[in-house]
Amino acid sequence: MPVTTRTYADRCPGVFRPWLADDGAIVRLRIPGGRVGASALLGLVALAEEYGDGAVLLTSRANLQVRGLPAEVPPGFVAGVRALGLLPSASHELVRNILVSPLTGLSGGRVDLRPVVDELDAALLADPVFGDLGGRFLFVLDDGRGDVTARDLDLGLVALDAERVQLRAGNHAWGPVVPVAEAAGALAGLARRFLAVRGDGPEAWWHVDELPGGGEALLEEAAQPRHPATRVSSGPPEPGCYPSYRVIGVADGLLRRPQASLLAGEVVVTPWRTLIEETR
Repeated sequence: MPVTTRTYADRCPGVFRPWLADDGAIVRLRIPGGRVGASALLGLVALAEEYGDGAVLLTSRANLQVRGLPAEVPPGFVAGVRALGLLPSASHELVRNILVSPLTGLSGGRVDLRPVVDELDAALLADPVFGDLGGRFLFVLDDGRGDVTARDLDLGLVALDAERVQLRAGNHAWGPVVPVAEAAGALAGLARRFLAVRGDGPEAWWHVDELPGGGEALLEEAAQPRHPATRVSSGPPEPGCYPSYRVIGVADGLLRRPQASLLAGEVVVTPWRTLIEETR
């Protein structure tokens, strides 16, 4: 496994840590599981119109990005984001990187992982230690359909059936099989262990695979063979209307007011820069 020789701190952008590009500041909002209210999404577009370049970018991690902001992010923008419910924590905004099968709980899959996402996010927000996770540290939760199993990750799981999941540590190591109800706590425990062994300062490891021994070292005696049920693969849902939902293509991943104003209820941002809207 690779060992990093990096000597600079993580600079992945957030609301309080923008990235300065040629066209202005870029901020990124973490949306655990990709779920966001249509009204909040439209509100963010309005903020992008007022303070940025007028569009909200859907990222490959199913997060939201606004660019073209002033170098010092205006307090009005921050207050607006907070009022939309998209900034529940200033200290933990960078670490809520939880990617899940976008259709989980809506159609297909072996189990609805939305409660696991909510519980994991709550665990991350509740413990000050998790504020030290890097802005690129990623949890990937696949509900057994195989649409996100191939994604690079730090920690994650794949559902084996409606009751069990197998944990993952890094891109190559597989952990124990645990009940779905214990999955969030188990992932939080692994994240806590990673923080305990990754080192300090700018030379600290950002990712599980960077640890000497990679994910197997993190799991120690809990490392297990990969369960056959995790060997699943499926592609992203194509844009179109389906019995209980519709998949909406977003050109270049840039969401603007005309399209955002047509959304209703809760939508799911996907890592393929599309939106899913429940229709039942």
